[in-house]
Amino acid sequence: MDILDDVSNAIIKASTTLSNDKYNALKQAISTESNDNAKWALEMILKNYQVANEKKFPLCDDTGIPHVIIELGSERQITGELINQIHEGIYHGLNNLPARPMAVKGNDIERIEQSQGLYNESHMMKPASFLIEEKDESTYGRLIGVDEDKIRITILLEGGGPEIRAKTYRVFHKRDSKIVFGEALDWLKESLAMLGCTPSIPAIGVGRTHFEANALMLRAMAHGNLGYQSDIEKYIAEELNKTNIGPLGLGGKTTVLGSFVNIGSQRASGVRIVAVRPACFVEPRVSSFEF
Repeated sequence: MDILDDVSNAIIKASTTLSNDKYNALKQAISTESNDNAKWALEMILKNYQVANEKKFPLCDDTGIPHVIIELGSERQITGELINQIHEGIYHGLNNLPARPMAVKGNDIERIEQSQGLYNESHMMKPASFLIEEKDESTYGRLIGVDEDKIRITILLEGGGPEIRAKTYRVFHKRDSKIVFGEALDWLKESLAMLGCTPSIPAIGVGRTHFEANALMLRAMAHGNLGYQSDIEKYIAEELNKTNIGPLGLGGKTTVLGSFVNIGSQRASGVRIVAVRPACFVEPRVSSFEF
């Protein structure tokens, strides 16, 4: 088994290529936007996408932190060799892109304080812990499927701006889903006004623990499609587009292109744990392959 090139190419594709559903949503937004400044901003964003795709340049200077999702067919196994190959493929992909050197040197305290500076090498940006995914009752978990003799690797590149504005917190639901999504909308309205790089495709995960809510949110970004929006996703987008934040904060009706909402298993409790990520206009940066 040799998937080094597949992983490396997935890093480059995620960083430089716009998905068809996002391209179509952006073109639709340009055609319907009535604010001249907003329309101009959307056109420049589209041009940025086109140049990045043609030249294989990163969509954004913040080339992001790799996140890996593994889907496993029933006849396949995850081995130490597979994990090592994914890590090595990411190493090569970050160098070949090349990614922006952002990894911090030092021990625990020195890394927090950033007192020893940065590594010069792109590959020192290590991926986050891998997520192994299975079919479940969550919104996007119902759509997951890989042939029994296949493994699917999905790579997402997560930028720093949305992380600064993201939030994971408990919501006292009072047996009313409108309260849960109302809280999420309030967080998003505040964060998108400060994000600077709209239009966004915000992602929301609703689960039982902070870990689960964030995993659900990540899976929504991996599997979401702007061409197939649920009623909840349409509602979130419609409410956010009423804010008049607009592209790059210039006003207009295109604050978001859509949304991805993943609702997982719940427990008998008065709270729901909600994770919200106000993605910037280059996200989600995602690419998958099977072998």
